[in-house]
Formats: sequence, structure tokens, C-alpha cells
Amino acid sequence: MTVGVAKGAALAYLYCALPKSDVTQILCAINSGDAKAAGELLPLLYDELRKLAGQRMSSESHDHTLQATALVHEAYLRLVGKDDPGWQNRAHFFAAAAEAMRRILVDHARAKLADKRGGDWQRITFEAASNLAAAAPEDLLLLDETLAELSGRDPISGKLVELRYFAGLSVEEAAAAVGVSAATAYRHWSFARAWLYSHIERRRQAPRQ
Repeated sequence: MTVGVAKGAALAYLYCALPKSDVTQILCAINSGDAKAAGELLPLLYDELRKLAGQRMSSESHDHTLQATALVHEAYLRLVGKDDPGWQNRAHFFAAAAEAMRRILVDHARAKLADKRGGDWQRITFEAASNLAAAAPEDLLLLDETLAELSGRDPISGKLVELRYFAGLSVEEAAAAVGVSAATAYRHWSFARAWLYSHIERRRQAPRQ
């Protein structure tokens, strides 16, 4: 065990020894190997993020863009606080938050398509990860489907993309969350971006059924 990992584990242990909120208690339980706790974290974060998103959209103008990654980090401060819970607990939080934010944006895109009011959204760019909510509903759903295919072929690349796009983590932060080196993460990230771009473009150009 490296010094950095040992220090992080010790910090997480000390953090979990103190009275904490529901979320941090769940994080600590996950860190202790409680498989049931992992299933409790996602719905809790989904509800909190959906509530925050609703508040932001209702308090802004009709053309306001939902900043997905900003919401994730706001939820982190609200639910975890400013104290450092250790990298292991942060990793569990952002992994679940990225998945929850992805589901919220996909649900939002489907609702927009159902209401026939998605025409003024902007097309996805692979540089604007924090602005995914501004993408056209069709493009966001296409990204979700293609990312699911990538995750089936290469789970590490899929998880890195999810953490980068939907939680706003840097490559280094995403690497720590996934448990790989930064160098390995950069290789997977480069591959994933190229793979997603080519497959999304191929799907866009395919004749509609």
C-alpha cells in the first residue's frame, strides 16, 4: 500500500468516526464493504439532484441552461460538506452522482421530445461536458445509447466518460475514482472520445427507420 493510499484510507476512517449526514453515513458503509448501502446512494442522489435542477430551472429565464456538473458539485457541498471525507468516499459519491445526473438529463431529453419543444437546444460538442443539458434531446439520447455500448465493450472507458461528462471530474480525479493511474486514464479517455465521436456520427448518418 502506497503512502498516499494509506493516508487516504486513514482520513476516510477518521471522517467516518464522526457523526455525519445520511449520505456520508452511506458512503462510509460502502467503504466498509456494505453492498446494500451502494443501492441506497443512487436514489438519494437522484432525488437531491432532480430537486436542485428543478429549483434552478424554475428560478431562471426560460432559455436558461442547466449546468449539470455545477449541480453535482453543489449537491456534494450540501450533502457532504466542506470537510474532506477521503478520496475513497469522494469516489463513491461522484460515481453515483454522475450516474444519477445522466439519468436526469436523459429523462429531461425524453420529456422534451415528448412535448415537441426541443428544437432550440444546441448540438453536443465533446468539449462542453458541463453543458450537456443544452444539447438537442436527440443528441443527448444518442450519446446515452452510444455510451452504454462503449461501457459494454470497455467498462473503464465508459465509467471515465460518465465521470467526466456528467460529474465534471478532471481526468486525474476520474482516474482516482475508477482506481487506475492517470496515465492509464488518459489513454482510455483519448480512445473513448474518438470511439464515441465516430460511432455517434455513424448513427447520425444512418438512414432513419
